[in-house]
Amino acid sequence: MNLKQLLHHFTKELKEIYDEQEIISIFNIIVEHISGFNKSQLMLNGSAEVEEVKYSAYLQALDRLKTGEPLQYVIGDTVFYGLTFKVNPAVLIPRPETEELVDWIIERCNSALLKGGSLLDIGTGSGCIAISLKKNLANFKVSAIDISESALTTANENARLNNTDVNFIHADILNYKSAEKYDLIVSNPPYITTEEQKEMHQNVLENEPHLALFVSDEKPIIFYEAIADFALGNLNINGLLCFEINEYLGKETVQMLIDKSFIDIELRKDMQGKDRMIICSAPN
Repeated sequence: MNLKQLLHHFTKELKEIYDEQEIISIFNIIVEHISGFNKSQLMLNGSAEVEEVKYSAYLQALDRLKTGEPLQYVIGDTVFYGLTFKVNPAVLIPRPETEELVDWIIERCNSALLKGGSLLDIGTGSGCIAISLKKNLANFKVSAIDISESALTTANENARLNNTDVNFIHADILNYKSAEKYDLIVSNPPYITTEEQKEMHQNVLENEPHLALFVSDEKPIIFYEAIADFALGNLNINGLLCFEINEYLGKETVQMLIDKSFIDIELRKDMQGKDRMIICSAPN
């Protein structure tokens, strides 16, 4: 079987899950992953017979895709903020809106002429925020916390992959104590309520780690409150607290920060027009 015939086979097998353009896009990524051909090379080599070992790898990938498993888990990596990250079911697949938060933080640090300092990422998962910030704010000392040892294993691997020095800490922010002071604390904690699960794609619910996604309907901003309390004791003067947030809980999160005396609170929408991120400063 050649690659053109394989594409036809993928289209036939996946048409109940994805539309045709999505299938073509998925197939192109898998071809680059297995055969090393980019789109142009695929066009030139489309009629070439696929060798047996690679053909088997294509069929294995197809079988996993048919179950609804996300493409990023199937190929084992994804790109975030221009860097490659290993991903697996122990960690969330990084989202574009999280890239927007990283970009905003870098912009704020550069505009404030913060040439260095210390930074903590809470709930690091794959390490995508911590590693991307370290890569772009090289003079910062970066640490990152996660409750999941499996996630930290992946994050450590990603730090090595991207040649970055990040201090990873196994801890639960709901009861973590430290005397360390930071100039910037950032977090993309769990924020999806049980009620909101009904709106989510089935492949996310069945494959991505619930520990990193969901909170109870009764305490939807429990992690934001805990992180804000931690920041009150662990942020340096003029230090920044940065959050990715639940699009439906922007006002509640802002009010919580006001109640805890944070200042210069800015709520920003993502590219889809949804309340998605907050940066504020520690009380004077």
